Amino acid sequence: QVQLVESGGGLVQPGGSLRLSCVVSGFTFDRLYIGWFRQAPGKERERVSCMQSSKDNIAYKESVKGRFTISRDNPGNTAYLQMNSLKPEDTAVYYCAAEPEHTEGFLVLPCPSSERDYRYWGQGVQVTVSP
Repeated sequence: QVQLVESGGGLVQPGGSLRLSCVVSGFTFDRLYIGWFRQAPGKERERVSCMQSSKDNIAYKESVKGRFTISRDNPGNTAYLQMNSLKPEDTAVYYCAAEPEHTEGFLVLPCPSSERDYRYWGQGVQVTVSP
């Protein structure tokens, strides 16, 4: 059974930083895409960032570029989302998601953008950015 367990959320002032962690078990970690999504109250869930196992083809939502950094420790089965210069509009529940990598021959395709394409999900952590 695949499990994703997130941690690191909390309350932070604007301009502050948080680092989210996602520990994955039950699947070969270095064969997974990792995506970070968020859902604010009254809004749809949106992808914040994703990366494939080789750490290539990293994608970010435009509004977090330069502030958020996705990373992963493959031997440690852990993914991270470092969030700097946080803004009130970053307030949301953040989710870690995983999907087995899609390939064409030896080529690993870029990570999916839609939440529908990720089959494994964590429980979510609250991130609140407020004075």
